[in-house]
Amino acid sequence: MANGVWQVYAVKYAHHHRMSSENFIGGDSHDVPMPLDYFVWALVSGDRAIVVDTGFDEFSGGRRGRNFLRSPGEGLKSIGIDPAGVADVLITHMHFDHSGNHGLFPAARYHVQDREMGYCTGRLMCHSVMRHPFDEEDVVAMVQKLFRGRVVFHDGDEEIAPGLSLHHVGGHSMGLQMVRVHTRRGDVVLASDASHFYANMEQGRPFPVVYSVAETLEGYRRAYALASSRDHVIPGHDPLVLERYPAPCPEMKGWVARLD
Repeated sequence: MANGVWQVYAVKYAHHHRMSSENFIGGDSHDVPMPLDYFVWALVSGDRAIVVDTGFDEFSGGRRGRNFLRSPGEGLKSIGIDPAGVADVLITHMHFDHSGNHGLFPAARYHVQDREMGYCTGRLMCHSVMRHPFDEEDVVAMVQKLFRGRVVFHDGDEEIAPGLSLHHVGGHSMGLQMVRVHTRRGDVVLASDASHFYANMEQGRPFPVVYSVAETLEGYRRAYALASSRDHVIPGHDPLVLERYPAPCPEMKGWVARLD
């Protein structure tokens, strides 16, 4: 059973080459290569495993020019997690790179914020610039899960299990939530897209895809406040994560990291 102390894994499944000017509001004067890595995260305590976000599949990524490397399910199996046995999936937000692979977790309940579901099914999706980060198929699939009794809604901050809690932060998407995890080294915050890169939050320069700039900036402060230290905050897409944290074994170096 879960004992309130968790192991935390980052599992890379895709990559996207881009320049630094694309990663900050207002651009970047250096304009150097600054690629995105795409992750799902796994939390393990005792015999319980919880997955954070579900990524996209090869078809969805290809439509957007992303370099798909391996199925998130393959990555999870490499660390001993069978997707078919996962009971809970925490969706930080409903953008295409966080809520795809609809059939990967057939037994799971999906945890989302009220505001995120209202956002991606409401009037603001009438504007193409707002709906661009979402895939219609992902939103429809989540509504189908809702009507099958497989969605759990949260309104703000809530404890999910001993040592594990959700925290609404908004900013990048209306209902974006971060995940705080108690580990052997302290409280780790999976910021997801509250900060795509370390540089976004360290320099106070938001990523250009944003619902609210003000909430994004406040989200950096919130992430730091929830974590044991600034070094305990994990951004959502930074390749540096795989450099700063060790792989579980040499064979996984460069695509799986232990964050605890």
